[in-house]
Amino acid sequence: MTTTTGRDRLWDSPEPEGSYDVVIVGGGGHGIATAYYLAKNHGITNVAVLEKGWLAGGNMARNTTIIRSNYLWDESAGIYEHALKLWEGLEDDLGYDVQFSQRGVLNLAHSLQDVREGVRRVNANRLNGVDAEWLDPGQVTEVCPIVDVRQDARHPVLGATYQPRAGIAKHDRVAWGYARAASAMGVHFIEHCEVTGIETSGGRVQAVQTTRGRIAAGRVAMSAAGHSSVVAGMAGLRLPVQSHPLQALVSELLEPVHPTVVMSNAVHVYVSQAHKGELVMGAGIDAYNSYRQRGAFHIIERQMAAVLELFPIFSRAHVLRTWGGVVDVTPDASPIVGLTPVGGLYVNCGWGTGGFKATPGVGWCYAHTIAGDAPHPLNAPFTLERFTTGALVDEHGAAAVAH
Repeated sequence: MTTTTGRDRLWDSPEPEGSYDVVIVGGGGHGIATAYYLAKNHGITNVAVLEKGWLAGGNMARNTTIIRSNYLWDESAGIYEHALKLWEGLEDDLGYDVQFSQRGVLNLAHSLQDVREGVRRVNANRLNGVDAEWLDPGQVTEVCPIVDVRQDARHPVLGATYQPRAGIAKHDRVAWGYARAASAMGVHFIEHCEVTGIETSGGRVQAVQTTRGRIAAGRVAMSAAGHSSVVAGMAGLRLPVQSHPLQALVSELLEPVHPTVVMSNAVHVYVSQAHKGELVMGAGIDAYNSYRQRGAFHIIERQMAAVLELFPIFSRAHVLRTWGGVVDVTPDASPIVGLTPVGGLYVNCGWGTGGFKATPGVGWCYAHTIAGDAPHPLNAPFTLERFTTGALVDEHGAAAVAH
């Protein structure tokens, strides 16, 4: 059948029957991008992307659009910088406007420890070929005049890291662009098709059971953000991830007042302005485990208090809507992308709050991993085995706000 709901969707959603070379569980940004690069880079087009709701209606529809690559560790900088370079050519690649805006990202420092961490990260970024600068308070004002840099403020700004190439993109347009291009190459997108079981035999995946029937599969790639442990459990696999709510909100439409993206680890808040004019604001993850797409009010309340301290100009803005997603978090706050002990079963999870910005990069690397049954060099450090060997990529608290 042909999908007619939603915005200019042109792909087919066939009845789930027959067999596919690759079945991707999860029709969010990562799942769609993986399908696209499987077709484009590896010529694998007999692919089915299964989504229990509507395409890109999960975390992809609830993210905060921030794109950057200024992470501390070499492994993280590698995959995020690869993603950023793909972002820079994505509109030409897809032939679709994803509204990628390289307006830069500021990470504010409010203490001497913040300054030391920021300068360290700038130097690490430069060694990895990532654009990065250290700005003093006066230079912060030049980039973003509406930030309160008074030294007697509640959160005094002592400086900031700055990545000029960073920015934002329109999340739904990213999803439509990838989906349209993948569909044109023969990829199938099957919506309202929840996976309820994964069949294995002789240590290898055989098929998936869904609410719309059984689908035979040569390979199964998990890409279900927030529910990765549930899907993996269907194959008897236990993942070292926990699921947490993540909240954000937007204001009413405003005239352009905010020229960049501002983030603060000390108060754990970030602010940008969307293309239509809304202020997009978010905080850190809620501390408790949950699969609910909502969070505790006090998290948003503290976030708004911090925003008003940093941006007094926003005191008269009104909240338009709030929302929540569910994110997977690993012990070292880095993703898991690679093979599993079950033959033909692959995992992509644990991105925490960094999933959207990684979309092109992880789609590229995950497709390479699936096609060749071996990790791409950029995702090789993020294997499941690192939790056994101890070769962790500990980004927790190392890369400013994790969004």
